[in-house]
Amino acid sequence: MYYIFSILALLCWSGSDLFSKMGTRERDKNSHWKVVFAVGFIMGIHFFITLIGGAIIDNIGGPDVVPKFVASLLYTDFKPMDFIYYLPVAGLYIFAMVLGYIGLRYIELSISSPICNSSGALAFLLCVIFGLTSTEDITIPVIAGIVMITVGIIALGIVEQREDEEVKKARQEKANRKYAKSVLAFLLPISYLIIDALGTVGDEFLFSDWFIEKTNIEISDYAANSAFELTFFVLAVFAFIWLKFVKKDVVFKGNKNLFLGGFCETVGQVFYMAVMFSDFSAGMVIISAYCAISVLWSRIFLKEKMSWKHYAVIALVIAGIVILG
Repeated sequence: MYYIFSILALLCWSGSDLFSKMGTRERDKNSHWKVVFAVGFIMGIHFFITLIGGAIIDNIGGPDVVPKFVASLLYTDFKPMDFIYYLPVAGLYIFAMVLGYIGLRYIELSISSPICNSSGALAFLLCVIFGLTSTEDITIPVIAGIVMITVGIIALGIVEQREDEEVKKARQEKANRKYAKSVLAFLLPISYLIIDALGTVGDEFLFSDWFIEKTNIEISDYAANSAFELTFFVLAVFAFIWLKFVKKDVVFKGNKNLFLGGFCETVGQVFYMAVMFSDFSAGMVIISAYCAISVLWSRIFLKEKMSWKHYAVIALVIAGIVILG
């Protein structure tokens, strides 16, 4: 069953990449706020569903009396102070995601998705440096995965910047999208990688025994996920006000793909949590490879066509992500 949940999480998160990209227009300077609104709106709906479901499940004996998937879908033990405690971590994750949404205007999904999803390698290294992960976890496969990801990202940057501009324009014509070669285009997913990794470090610190003993603050995984969703919903409210009343832009019209992306992002999180609460460790390896499916979708649906050099280094990055997972 959890194998199926892993596949569904992989499909949902890769679908979120695809639909968010499809709903983004290069010339729309407000596109990232529209993505934020769509994702935060759907997450807000799920947050309020879990508040109701959590109260019901607690009345019948708690999350242990229902299947893990039902708990991940409908349960939370969220308390108002959890929002405050988790805000710095949620803020890092969401800031990284916003940068990723901005990047959708400037670079192909085939390039940005593997870079963004390499944050686990940097997060692992930072956790080791800060003593949040034991050095015993540094195994040969882990080192191999980190080296492959690092080399792949550097090589991807070199390939992207050295590609002839005319060749680049020619292969982009099929996708009906044109991206100017720029350092900013590559720095946005790199920034996502760094900030998302810092969010993971914050997560590890918040859930560490040292922090719990020193502060007597303990948040469950359910509450942390709800706090993340509520933070995103608050930002979605801001995005709505900004778009509607400041920028005088449309919010709902023509944004079907963005809401599909928000739905996939939220449902993918549900399946991810179901796998996380299980003992099916291979599930995390499967889910970590979702950027490979994002590259596949971008080739099929977005008509993105990379050079063989792009695909070679993208394959190296994805293989490193899977090994590290």
